[in-house]
Amino acid sequence: MEKQENRKTKQKESRRKRILYIEHYAGSPTMGMEFRPYYLAREWVRMGYRVDIVAADYSHLRAVNPKIEHDFQCTMEDGIRYHWIHTREYYGNGAARAITMAQFLSKLWGAAGRIAEKYRPDVIITSSTYPLDTFVGQRIRKKTKKQKKHDVTLIHEVHDMWPATLIEVGGMSKHHPFTVAMQIGENSAYKRSDAVVSLPPLTEPYMKEHGLKDGKWYHVPNGIVEAEWQDPEPVPEEHRAVLEELRRRGRFIVGYFGGHAISNALDGLLDAAACTEKRESRASYVLVGDGVEKDRLVKRAKEMGLKEVYFLPKVPKKSIPSLVQWFDCSYVGAMNSSLYRFGLCMNKIFDSMMAGKPILCAITTPDDIVTRNGAGVMVPSDAPEEIDRVVAEWEQLPEKELQKMGDAGHRAALEKYTYRKLAEDFAKLFS
Repeated sequence: MEKQENRKTKQKESRRKRILYIEHYAGSPTMGMEFRPYYLAREWVRMGYRVDIVAADYSHLRAVNPKIEHDFQCTMEDGIRYHWIHTREYYGNGAARAITMAQFLSKLWGAAGRIAEKYRPDVIITSSTYPLDTFVGQRIRKKTKKQKKHDVTLIHEVHDMWPATLIEVGGMSKHHPFTVAMQIGENSAYKRSDAVVSLPPLTEPYMKEHGLKDGKWYHVPNGIVEAEWQDPEPVPEEHRAVLEELRRRGRFIVGYFGGHAISNALDGLLDAAACTEKRESRASYVLVGDGVEKDRLVKRAKEMGLKEVYFLPKVPKKSIPSLVQWFDCSYVGAMNSSLYRFGLCMNKIFDSMMAGKPILCAITTPDDIVTRNGAGVMVPSDAPEEIDRVVAEWEQLPEKELQKMGDAGHRAALEKYTYRKLAEDFAKLFS
């Protein structure tokens, strides 16, 4: 009887459609960022798919990296099979990080035949930020098709626009060997994949210029996980004490949560706070998070004599829902960059929508995701006077008017941006 049950289990397992998800930096809630591969894979497992994620054992994005004894060591989390490839540690975005990319890809390239035989994927998703993983995806597809004698769907997922990011933000020459390699990889991914999934919403024209054919472009953004909003962790006591005091004083709280880096344009928020403090206002600015720019920003705020700007440490991801509930509005900003012509896919926008708080988005972009969903207002990057103008209007609005924007954003989050829905949309490509 036991042998019969084992046979039935194996037969059932063999009939499940198999997804191979290649994502160098994939994480999970227990390890830390990045979370998207985990959230999508968890939903696909619930839908009946088998999901194998291949990732490096070291990522600068994770809080905790797995400890492994050999390449392709497998661990399980919520039904997802993680297969780990050992790469060296690195810091920053220099040569050491590039070496880990080469390590990751070369080991996958050499093991392509074994991967095809062992994992037998029906769907291969290449999604490692940099586009060079398309070559190993194409190689595994070829070997799998040869072994399985049927078609394998290859999907390329685009998080960041490489090499455009390297050139336009990093200042790297388009003739640099690394940039040239990335361009070759990007072009190959667009030409040879069966579908391309883009997180930014306005990338299709660019991708067609680089070889993508009609009907192969799809948009699946980031999103939210409903369960994380049902039983959130409270904010730390340090945060609660500050926020309670602001509430007691009747302050209008403009809140920011996230990284303190140049790309987040928090200098503009300090400049907006300076404008606010020059007029009669009840607005206070609360910045929650850490990053390489934080110490400088704290020092600058003191030098500017800002009285109603408060810096607080980062909070755990599970405390974000509790934190945002203290805000009267949520601020999202970014430096002025040509890359935002491709649109927005920031998690902070979706979290703020789900929290039901009006969003003040200061980013120059043709993507009107905030206003399109009735969730707030968008102003240009580097426009502190515009930020202050919106704050001045909102702090005078009746609470029910602010709540209308918050409710609209909340509805949009539930209707369009849950990972359950996003995984279902993505899965339509598997057939």
